Amino acid sequence: MARLLRALLLLSVWLALRLRLLGYWALVYGYCALCACTALLRLGWNILLRPSTTFRWTVRETPPACLSDTSLGTHCYVRIKESGLRFHYVAAGERGKPLMLFLHGFPEFWFSWRHQLREFKSEFRVVAVDMRGYGESDLPPSTECYRLDYLVTDVKDIVEYLGYNRCFLVGHDWGGIIAWLFAIYYPEMVTKLVVLNSPHPCVVADYALRHPSQMLKSSYFFFFQLPRFPELMLSINDFKALKSLFTSRSTGIGRKGRWLTTEELEAYLYALSQPGALTAALNYFRNVFSFLPLSVSEVRSPVLLLWGEQDTFLEQDMAEACRLYIRNHFRLNIISGASHWLQQDQPDIVNTLIWTFLKEGEGRKNYRT
Repeated sequence: MARLLRALLLLSVWLALRLRLLGYWALVYGYCALCACTALLRLGWNILLRPSTTFRWTVRETPPACLSDTSLGTHCYVRIKESGLRFHYVAAGERGKPLMLFLHGFPEFWFSWRHQLREFKSEFRVVAVDMRGYGESDLPPSTECYRLDYLVTDVKDIVEYLGYNRCFLVGHDWGGIIAWLFAIYYPEMVTKLVVLNSPHPCVVADYALRHPSQMLKSSYFFFFQLPRFPELMLSINDFKALKSLFTSRSTGIGRKGRWLTTEELEAYLYALSQPGALTAALNYFRNVFSFLPLSVSEVRSPVLLLWGEQDTFLEQDMAEACRLYIRNHFRLNIISGASHWLQQDQPDIVNTLIWTFLKEGEGRKNYRT
C-alpha cells in the first residue's frame, strides 16, 4: 500500500511538472502568435501610408569616421581554434595591466562602450568585443550556433587568448546575461562583475511569469522567435524601427543625457545593415527559452548592478530581485533619468560608479591579476 501511494505521489508530481511545462510553452507560442498579428497590422498600416518606401532600405557600404577614432583603441582580430570563429575587438591601455572586458547588448556592438574605453584605459587593458554575430566578428548562419553555452565559452576563449586567467567583466543587456552566466560557471575567472540593465537569468523568467506588466514589456522576446518576419519589420522604411529604438522619446538614448549624433547613429546602422547581421543578432533571442532553469545560479563574485530608472523594457523591481542569487558583496545603483542605454546617455555617472565599486576593498594598485 505504501509503495502504491508513493508511486501515485511521484506520478502526480511528474504530471504537475509536465502540465506546468506545457502551459509555459503554450504561453510562449500563444504570445508569439499575438505579437505576429500585431506586427502584421503595423506592416499593413505602413504599406498604406508609405507604399513606395516601406520595402526600401540601404546597406551602408562605408563605415563612418567615428569607428576609426584612434582615441578608442586599436582594432584587433582573433580566431578561436575550438569554435573556428574570428572575433573582432577594440583594445586600449597597456598590455599586462588587469583586463577589463566589455560585452555589449542588442542591437549594439563594441562601439557602445566608447565612453568606457576612454575612461578606464589609464588603469586597465580595456577590451570591447564584437560578440559572435555582431559587427566585424563572424556571423554563424545557424540558429543553433547562438546557444548560451557557446556564447559563454566565447568569453572564456577570448580571455585566455588575451593572456589572462581573470578579468573585470562588464556587460550590458544581452552582454549582461552572458556576463552573469560566465560569473556563475567560471567564478574563478571573474575578479569583479559589473552589469548594466540586465537582470540575473533566473530573475528574467521568474519575474516575467509573475508580473504581466513585465510580460508586455518583454513582448519583443516572443516576436523575435518568428523566422524572417522580425528581420523584415526591423528593416522597413530604411531601418526606421532601429532608428526609433535609439532616438525616440520613449526608448532612445539621451532623454536626460547625451543624445546620439547623426554619425553615431549611422555607426549602428552600418553594423546592422550588413547582410545577415539582423538575423545573427535575433538568433540570441531564438535560443533564450532553451537555457532555463539553470542547474547552478549562485554568483560568488562581487557584483555592481547599474540600472537606468527610465528603462522602457525592464521593470526596476527586477534589479532588487537579483540580490537573492549573489553570495558576495552586492551594490545596486539606480541612475535617475537614465534609459536602458545608460552607459551611453549617462557615461560620466556610470564611470564614476564603476570606479567606486572597483576601489571597494582594494586600492587601484592591487588591480593586477
